[in-house]
Amino acid sequence: MAIEVKIRKNEPVERALRRLKKKLDREGVIKDVRANRYFEKPSQTKRRQKKVAAFNNMIRCKYDN
Repeated sequence: MAIEVKIRKNEPVERALRRLKKKLDREGVIKDVRANRYFEKPSQTKRRQKKVAAFNNMIRCKYDN
């Protein structure tokens, strides 16, 4: 999986770098790298996912009414 950003004609490098960062963020690459930086026990992974699901459910219930 190679993510590419081609620099357009007369485009500053900073803008191309910004597009690259946005693309990486959308693909979830940075999130995956940070998650795999340290080993996480399976029980910790399940606990974290359960916590995220509970939070999302709370938010969803709040705005469904």
